[in-house]
Amino acid sequence: MDLRIIFMGTPDFSVPTLMEIVGQGYEVVACYSQPPRPAGRGMELKKSPVHEAAESFGIPVFTPVSLKDPEEQRRFAELDADVAVVVAYGLLLPQAILDAPREGCLNLHASLLPRWRGAAPINRAIMAGDTETGIQVMRMEAGLDTGPICMSETVAIEPNMTASDLHDRLSALGGDLMVRALAALSRGALMQTPQAEEGVTYASKLSKDETRIDFAQDAKAVHNHIRGLSPFPGAWFEMHRGDKLERVKVLRSQLVETDPAAAEPGTLLDAEGNGPILACGAGAVRLTQVQRAGKTAVSGAEFLRGLQVAVGDRLA
Repeated sequence: MDLRIIFMGTPDFSVPTLMEIVGQGYEVVACYSQPPRPAGRGMELKKSPVHEAAESFGIPVFTPVSLKDPEEQRRFAELDADVAVVVAYGLLLPQAILDAPREGCLNLHASLLPRWRGAAPINRAIMAGDTETGIQVMRMEAGLDTGPICMSETVAIEPNMTASDLHDRLSALGGDLMVRALAALSRGALMQTPQAEEGVTYASKLSKDETRIDFAQDAKAVHNHIRGLSPFPGAWFEMHRGDKLERVKVLRSQLVETDPAAAEPGTLLDAEGNGPILACGAGAVRLTQVQRAGKTAVSGAEFLRGLQVAVGDRLA
C-alpha cells in the first residue's frame, strides 16, 4: 500500500532518515519538530535541522511545545497518517498520538535494545567501553524504549571512535534501515520481536557535572570518557599555568602503554610526537585533539607547541 507518513524529528541525526524517506518517493504529509530556539551571538530564533530540511522539500512543519493538548492531538489525527516515523524528536508522545496512525509509530533508536534505553545511547555506549552497538527500528508503546524490535543493524565501536564518529555512522545507517522497514510495512510483512527482559540498561541524559576528566582513573576509563563526550558537551581538565588554571577540552585521545603507575595522575610523560602523554591512575593517554578556552580545536602537537612545559610537569 502507499503510505501516508508523519515524520517527527529534530536534530541533524534525524535528517538522513527524512531524506531517505522522501527520496524513496513516500508521501510525507507533515513534519513535527521542536520549536525554533535562540542561537548564536544574536540569540536569534533558529529552526531545527529537521525543520529546515522539511521546508526545503515543501513539507508542512508543526512545532508544538507539547502534544498533550487535545487540540494538538486532534490536528495530528486529522492528518490521516498510516504511520509516524520518530527519530530523536524530543517530546513524549501521549497514547492518543501513538494510537492515531493506522499502523502506529516507528522509532529509530541508536542502540541494541534493551541496552541503553533513553536519551544518550551513543555517548553511554562509548563511555561504558562497549565494543559494539547498533541502530534499530522499534514499534513504539507507552514505556521508555520498551517496544518490540522490527529491524536491526549492528555496528562495531572502534577503539578510538568518538561519539561524533558513531553518531554519523548510525545516522546514515538509520535512514536506510527505516526505508527498508517502511517497504516491509507497505507489503504487510514487517515482523516484530519483543525485547529481552534481561540486559536492560538506561542511557541517562548527559550532565555537565560529569564532564570533568579524572586522571586518577585508569587510562582506559579516561579514554572512553573523552571520546564518549566528544564533541559535545566535551570532556575537560584544568591546566596548571603558573598560579592560574585554564580549562582545556579534550576531543580525541589514544591509549598509551606505560608502567602501571608511571607518575602522579595528570603528569606530562612525553612532550614529543602528535600530542602530550599524560599519566593516569594506571597507564596513560595521549591527547591528540584539544581545544583551549576561547580558541579553536587543534591537534595535540600544535597544542604542545603553544606551551612551555617539560616532562615531569603536572599539567592537569
